[in-house]
Amino acid sequence: MKFIMVTGGVLSGLGKGVITSSLGLLLKQCEYKVTVVKVDPYLNVDAGTMNPFEHGEVFVLDDGTEVDLDLGNYERFLDMELSGEHNITTGKVYKAVIEKERRGDFLGATVQIIPHIVNEIIERIERAGEDTGSDITLVEMGGTVGDIESMPFLEAVREIKNKHGKENVLVVHATLVPVMGVVGEQKTKPTQHSVKELMRIGIQPDIILCRSTEPLEERPKKKISQFCNVEEEAIFTSHDVKIVHQVPLLFEEQNVTSVVEKKLNLSPRKPDLVQWKEYVARSTSPKEKIRIALVGKYTGLKDSYISHLKALTHASAALGAVPEIVWFDSEKVVRGGDINVGTDLAALEDVDGILIPGGFGFRGIEGKIETARIARTKGIPFLGICLGFQVAVIEFARHVLDLQGANSSEFDPGTVHPVIDLLPEQMDVEAKGATMRRGGQTVLIKSGTMAHDIYGTGVIRERHRHRYEVNLEYIKMIEGAGFMFSATSKDGVRMEIGELRGSAYHVGCQFHPEFLTRPNRPAPLFLRFVEEALKRKRG
Repeated sequence: MKFIMVTGGVLSGLGKGVITSSLGLLLKQCEYKVTVVKVDPYLNVDAGTMNPFEHGEVFVLDDGTEVDLDLGNYERFLDMELSGEHNITTGKVYKAVIEKERRGDFLGATVQIIPHIVNEIIERIERAGEDTGSDITLVEMGGTVGDIESMPFLEAVREIKNKHGKENVLVVHATLVPVMGVVGEQKTKPTQHSVKELMRIGIQPDIILCRSTEPLEERPKKKISQFCNVEEEAIFTSHDVKIVHQVPLLFEEQNVTSVVEKKLNLSPRKPDLVQWKEYVARSTSPKEKIRIALVGKYTGLKDSYISHLKALTHASAALGAVPEIVWFDSEKVVRGGDINVGTDLAALEDVDGILIPGGFGFRGIEGKIETARIARTKGIPFLGICLGFQVAVIEFARHVLDLQGANSSEFDPGTVHPVIDLLPEQMDVEAKGATMRRGGQTVLIKSGTMAHDIYGTGVIRERHRHRYEVNLEYIKMIEGAGFMFSATSKDGVRMEIGELRGSAYHVGCQFHPEFLTRPNRPAPLFLRFVEEALKRKRG
């Protein structure tokens, strides 16, 4: 097996996830079997309990594991499904080693960072590649070189290279080349210091990928080569591009694939990028623009909704359009309130479509309910996902059924009309981590419905992450008034899709279709949503 280790220096946010995904795509399109592992040095066992404001979106895999958003990038770029084995956290590693120590697996030895913690990391990286039968395992090392929490993982990289040999392990180091002052000179000193820190740990990078605003000039490239002990042909630019999907093409233009193959002693192959180039062409040369309102409470950090943004982009590209996202803080969309109400509501009625994504907690809920009311009464194409679906049900119960105070028991435990209630199996659950209904589940779609027309089948599999669901006691009442539940779980007791009869598109789903969107295969619910938004725009 071959390994490609992607490390980063200088600062976080260099785009190691996009770099790793792009390298993986190029190698996959060369017909190598690849897999990807993300290392997160934080002490959390998984991303499930982390605040989106701090960490961005929590991505859910088919097996239910809650992971970093970078695994979503991998799945979308490589069109593959990963498992919990492909996300290694400090929390997972230490938890496993401590459990082994408690069982007596170490036969009385003093348990230490080296070798025990490092060995656990190495075993997990190797196992992820072996279990998938991959030719090449790419590993993105989260964090920045020099971070104290990253040290055991970087030691694992050093030992893996010694164990498997330099012809089987490639270290790619992403670093920053900033431009300082009015002179506009590209500065190499941050890269030099970053590589020296990596070498101090015992790791010599094989390839350096320089993040910059513009392509790397010849002079700074020579300087980096001289001071970092890396030949010029192995120093590349990952400069700013219009969309991230251009990065693999940028790498291929610089012959990155050829250098990777040479250093890993692989026979030369040419990646097939025809379909990828077609997608990039559609995305960068749209014929139309649509305005989509995204209503949530994490709008201060756009990464909180990254999969929704990708799903909208993929669907729009398939239809020759590009989405313009109009962000609405749901705490500021409250009818009868006094916080920017006039401005927000007027702007909300001027969009082509309204999306309410998932979320947790009561903050901003009334604003989301008001948003769903506006979408329904004004005929604006609407898609509610997870909590957004539940909000649509609450809004319908209040304003169509006239059930005063209708709510979710999550937000109002004493509500007289809990149209949304806690899942039965969640009643006695106290722990927060990894306890929701998560992962891929079978969904049955009723024939003759809009949902069936959208998917073209009666059985689908979609990913979930929720504790609350539509209360069965209110189903007949809601459906009798015109809101139909067009898909359910296999046992028929969980409502999975709801649609407003007679509407062009007022749809909600309990699952998360955004987790399965792909550049050349957009999520069906998003595709129809964008189609209807385009119709509204065209009048």
